[in-house]
Amino acid sequence: MPTPGVLAGIRRFQERFQESRERFERLASQGQAPQVLFIACSDSRVAPELITDAELGDLYVLRTLGNLVPPFGTGDMSIGAAVEYAVLHLHVGHAVVCGHTDCGGIKALDQPVDWYREPHIARWIENARPAKTKVEASGLPSEELHLMTVRENVLLQLEHLRSYEAVREGERTGSLAVHGWVYHLEAGSFETYDAQAGTWVPLR
Repeated sequence: MPTPGVLAGIRRFQERFQESRERFERLASQGQAPQVLFIACSDSRVAPELITDAELGDLYVLRTLGNLVPPFGTGDMSIGAAVEYAVLHLHVGHAVVCGHTDCGGIKALDQPVDWYREPHIARWIENARPAKTKVEASGLPSEELHLMTVRENVLLQLEHLRSYEAVREGERTGSLAVHGWVYHLEAGSFETYDAQAGTWVPLR
């Protein structure tokens, strides 16, 4: 049985459901029409609807360890299926890859992972390894490495996302815009990658 806190939360939601029953029934009867595919980390502190203050139905959320998106053709069907569904069936206009500070998935790159005991983690985080390698080669001070790896990982996952034909076609036709964000846990702030300037700037 889940923790008492989770059960209490369910009861509170059921009360709110009754208070806003018309809105929930409309969502159920009319279906979903989110405008944003939001790819975030599965970290419990990074709930997309909470940190964006989004309404139910606004975001189509895909959460993975380290906000990783395996490239097309690597055999991970669930990620590709979610991406294709969002772009081809829900017709989202935006796709966001959102990393965050103090990311456990990125920190896992700093130490050997037991391939026997944690084979899925070990294999999964290799999708971020090129980002770590690139940052390490930059010669940055040690205190800057984590944030820079988080940022570089977002850019890498954007490359992976663009390996899917649905995303490439959406960008080509102008029906889809792709964005890279980093959420700062300690400040509640966001930054976004400005591709034209080649730098990270505060999200406004």
